[in-house]
Amino acid sequence: MEEHSRVAFRVSRVSIVANTALSAVKLLAGILAHSGAMVSDAVHSISDVFSTFIVMIGVRMAGKASDREHPYGHERMECVAAIVLAGVLLATGLMIGYSGIQKILHPEDLETPGALALAAAALSIAVKEAMYQYTRKAAKQIDSDALMADAWHHRSDALSSIGALIGIGGARLGLPILDPIASLVICVFIAKAAYEIFRDAINKMVDESVDEETEKALRACALAYPGVQGIDRLMTRKFGSRMYVEMEIAVDGEMTLTAAHAIAEGVHGEIEQKFPKVKHIMIHVNPL
Repeated sequence: MEEHSRVAFRVSRVSIVANTALSAVKLLAGILAHSGAMVSDAVHSISDVFSTFIVMIGVRMAGKASDREHPYGHERMECVAAIVLAGVLLATGLMIGYSGIQKILHPEDLETPGALALAAAALSIAVKEAMYQYTRKAAKQIDSDALMADAWHHRSDALSSIGALIGIGGARLGLPILDPIASLVICVFIAKAAYEIFRDAINKMVDESVDEETEKALRACALAYPGVQGIDRLMTRKFGSRMYVEMEIAVDGEMTLTAAHAIAEGVHGEIEQKFPKVKHIMIHVNPL
């Protein structure tokens, strides 16, 4: 968990610096170049800074040790952080969409964006896609839901910048209505990302089982241990970025309780060693 927190905080600090600088550039470019799509994109990047602070709080709380009130630990706080992030993302998308609709309903207020907005959109696409790849790699490394949600926040920002680039380019070619239409497209992309983050976090909050390949690997590990003659039952559930395992193994019914217990302890140790994501494992012994 210390390594988990260290990596998450390093990535979060990089995200805060990059998003703060990029938000300032995009907001200034949007205002100077009269581009509503670029201003909307800047607001999206500003929300990323807030989201990263939520990630840091979630990771910090998830890393707390078990206590009397929380004997199973606090790992699910990362899921809570991911749910909050999904809400922030959705609210940002709806705000951008509302702004686009207002401009479409009042086309007389539209202005042709300047070239500065076009350059800012291109810069944003490059920076945000790089941040997505960087954050996603770290999230996979430590299996962090909150960090993965933040990575998708970066990707949604890159997508929104593509929409802004198309809208601004179209507006400069004589179709200013494309600028607010780009804001609506941005809204859809952001809402989709928010839904996927929310769905994944909820699945982990309601004890979803681990993937089939991991369960097969758990079975193979137990069956390979000397004395294990079968597996009668296997149940798994995700617990934030960790997992719980309950397994019933079959052994020779004629052996002593001490010998059967030793086999169960051996299987327990093997699984904990080979599957570092296992937070807790319970092995029950059945006579064959």
